[in-house]
Amino acid sequence: MERETVDLLQPLWRALVVFRIITWGFACLGVWTRWDGIVRPTGALLQLAVMGIWTLISSLGYSRRWGRRNTRLAFADLIITVGCMYATLWAQPLIDIRGGASVLTSVWVAGPVLALAISRGRDGGLLGAATISLALLSLRGVDNASKILSNVQLLLVAGLVVGYAASTMRRAGDRLRSAIAAESATAERLRLSRSIHDGVLQVLAQVQRRGTAIGGDALELAHLAAEQEVALRTLMSTRPAVLADGDRVDLCGLLLPLATTKVDVVVPAAQVLLPAATAGELVAAVKEALSNVSKHAGPDARCWVAVEDLGEEVVVSIRDDGLGTTPARLEQARVDGHLGVSQSIRGRIADLGGTVAVRTAPGEGTEWELKVAV
Repeated sequence: MERETVDLLQPLWRALVVFRIITWGFACLGVWTRWDGIVRPTGALLQLAVMGIWTLISSLGYSRRWGRRNTRLAFADLIITVGCMYATLWAQPLIDIRGGASVLTSVWVAGPVLALAISRGRDGGLLGAATISLALLSLRGVDNASKILSNVQLLLVAGLVVGYAASTMRRAGDRLRSAIAAESATAERLRLSRSIHDGVLQVLAQVQRRGTAIGGDALELAHLAAEQEVALRTLMSTRPAVLADGDRVDLCGLLLPLATTKVDVVVPAAQVLLPAATAGELVAAVKEALSNVSKHAGPDARCWVAVEDLGEEVVVSIRDDGLGTTPARLEQARVDGHLGVSQSIRGRIADLGGTVAVRTAPGEGTEWELKVAV
């Protein structure tokens, strides 16, 4: 139901139904104005009756399924329209048609071209135009190819333009549906966040405070409550990382789940968009830096991850208040074969064309600064 609500192709299907009805009326008017020149008037009336019945059936079919892919109906429309073109032989001998008599279907034959263009895009429109053009050429004869060239051009242009417009509108509709889904998910997340904040988080905070004050066995309960509080806050603040086109991702959405009781993640309110491969490598480097903090910074060390969007480049800082070290020791670790820093951090960022800076000193913690171009 939601899909039809935001489907931007509905106006095209409505226009096609109107076009079908109006052009059938033009075909009737053409028969009336050329009545005296028609060899078999009864055949012309029968042809118009078949065209009218199919116009009604196809219009009802397109109308009931607005916004859906009417590919089967469009192909059936194409076949029956070609048959109606050849039904002109009921009213006029082939020699008269090749001598200049009109094909009684007139512009009505453009209907399936437009239907295929709407349902299948540019390729569908070109297929429909080529089929109608070949049928027209077979009726008129190769000797009259130059006389139908303008009609063929109009059919091809109509198939191209409408097909391109339909494809563009279909992509826009997909993005609109994704935006509506994201907005709905955000609204639901905010509603749940308020409920969690007013209930669960307050209880966990109270348990943490009371457990810390009591001490003893209750201290472990306080630590567990703190961990769950951070986990819930992280869940509440997490946002989707992948965009509608799937090509670029929000770096912040990938980094927020890394928050723990000892790791704070600070990100901009706006999305920080990077190619998916770049974001994945950058997050992997951040994880390696956090792993080093847990191994070497000391059991009580805290860590902060901050993201800055500078426009042409993105900076991710990982800072801890742990034991720290010296640049010489980091270099010695690389020489000794410890590849965490040299490959998992520096190597990854270097492969992305970025830079890595590290500032550390004994007793002053360590800060990594990773820069990559957007």
